[in-house]
Amino acid sequence: QVQLVESGGGSVQAGGSLRLSCAASARTFTTYVMGWFRQAPGKEREFLAGITRNGGTTTYADSVKGRFTISRDNAKNTVSLQMNSLKPEDTAVYYCAAGLILRDGRYWGQGTQVTVSS
Repeated sequence: QVQLVESGGGSVQAGGSLRLSCAASARTFTTYVMGWFRQAPGKEREFLAGITRNGGTTTYADSVKGRFTISRDNAKNTVSLQMNSLKPEDTAVYYCAAGLILRDGRYWGQGTQVTVSS
């Protein structure tokens, strides 16, 4: 089992940047692919970015490609999401997830709110 704790959310104006971090409890962190998802009010949870176990491959949703960057530090059991050029439509609760395949989450964090104002 993996426990995930996100941090770094907050409020920012359009065009600004935020960096989200997720700390994982598992000693077997490298067993999991990691991903970031978000859920806006009234909408389904949306996949944003994923990264393989060794960090060698990343994948992004079209909506964030070129603006968001996922990375992981296996020595620190952390995964991060750098978000640039934020838009009001990026407003949502952002979740970190651990899974066995990309785009799939087996374990989830509690979420962190990101609010982008125009």
